[in-house]
Amino acid sequence: MDNWLTTAFIAFLLFGLWGFFPKLAVNEISPASAIIYEVLGTVVVGLLALKVIGFRPEVHPKGIFYAVLTGITGMLGTLFLFYSVKNGKASVVVSLTALYPLITILLATIFLREPISPRQVAAMCLALVSLYLFAS
Repeated sequence: MDNWLTTAFIAFLLFGLWGFFPKLAVNEISPASAIIYEVLGTVVVGLLALKVIGFRPEVHPKGIFYAVLTGITGMLGTLFLFYSVKNGKASVVVSLTALYPLITILLATIFLREPISPRQVAAMCLALVSLYLFAS
């Protein structure tokens, strides 16, 4: 899958489902229980990925460190998302948390020196306005 637009669209659809399923889960079980079952689903995908790469993952300490940090922060974020949708509206909670790219953009600009255009700054400001409108 070399076409980044195709894979990005698939991710878009899957993340949309990922934001919807937690509300269904926490309507039936506790957020802490739901995260355990999500991890089970993650393990299934991980095992499939191992099969795809022939059970030979690349080994580089820095890459492993950042991948583990990705897992830790992602799962902690998911746990807090589950607690949020337990008592809040999934549509509002997921919309608010879906603005996480603002953090990514700021970090990438500061630490990776990725340029940001005035248009992108304006888009970020509009995203913050949407955050306010959703939260109020």
